[in-house]
Amino acid sequence: MLHITLRQLKVFESVARHLSFSRAAEELHLTQPAVSMQIKQLEDTVELPLFEQMGKKIYLTDAGRELYHYSRAISQQLSDMELALDELKGLERGRLNISVVSTANYFAPHLLAKFCQRYPDITVSLNVSNRETVLKQLSDNVIDLAIMGQPPEDLDIAAESFMENPLVVIAAPDHPLCRMERIPVKRLEQETFLVREPGSGTRGAMERFFASHHISLSKGMETDTSEAIKQAVQAGMGLGITSLHTVELELETKRLKILDVEDFPIMRYWHIVHRKHKRLSSVAQAFKEFLLKEARGLMPMSHKRAAEAWR
Repeated sequence: MLHITLRQLKVFESVARHLSFSRAAEELHLTQPAVSMQIKQLEDTVELPLFEQMGKKIYLTDAGRELYHYSRAISQQLSDMELALDELKGLERGRLNISVVSTANYFAPHLLAKFCQRYPDITVSLNVSNRETVLKQLSDNVIDLAIMGQPPEDLDIAAESFMENPLVVIAAPDHPLCRMERIPVKRLEQETFLVREPGSGTRGAMERFFASHHISLSKGMETDTSEAIKQAVQAGMGLGITSLHTVELELETKRLKILDVEDFPIMRYWHIVHRKHKRLSSVAQAFKEFLLKEARGLMPMSHKRAAEAWR
């Protein structure tokens, strides 16, 4: 009989999913040597190698693939058990696992704080990642809910919009276009744009918009965070397109300005997303309903003032 511990299976499942000891260590809040030790003990128990290394990458062996199949099934059963126990606890002491794309992190903590004030004894686990990582977490069924802009069409998910997400053109206050009104979209061809990484929802919306207007953009720096875009725009490196929710502070302190460009803002929406056939816990269902019914009204007043900047 194999004496495998649940801790070993959890560590193995994380390493197998990421194919990375360091990423598994980060996810599990362990040191990399601790992860390596757990895997070594597991390999000693099953008497088979579970990973093989080729160059700098690791891959699952045949035994590893077999164990990964069963570890995921066990993980799902444990998750179902935890969900059933949370149902018995109700909304008093449940747990919410949620991931948000990095742009949504400018407002998501505010909404979570309001929700936690209503249910003070629940435990919230918030992960902030790029779109690609959040989609993988949904696919791997390791989170309850996700907040993102444009939901993917190729995943079996349920998505409902709960708040507007206007995309605006931002510039440094001394940029010449700040003195213009009703700037023709075609005029933007003369400018350099600082853009998010490929796969970003903001970048995808921006590229679709300009393609529909037959405009070819000159792209400058590429980065994976909205914060870097804002800093580069402030430094005069070019223009940026970002969610209105990310520039609240910069608008108040007059470090950035929203340009008055025809056909802007690009109106998108924030969505609450989960696996289509996932059984949501009482807490997850309550948070979803909370967003759908109350998020718009709970937007901070500073956000509302920012929204008036383009109306």
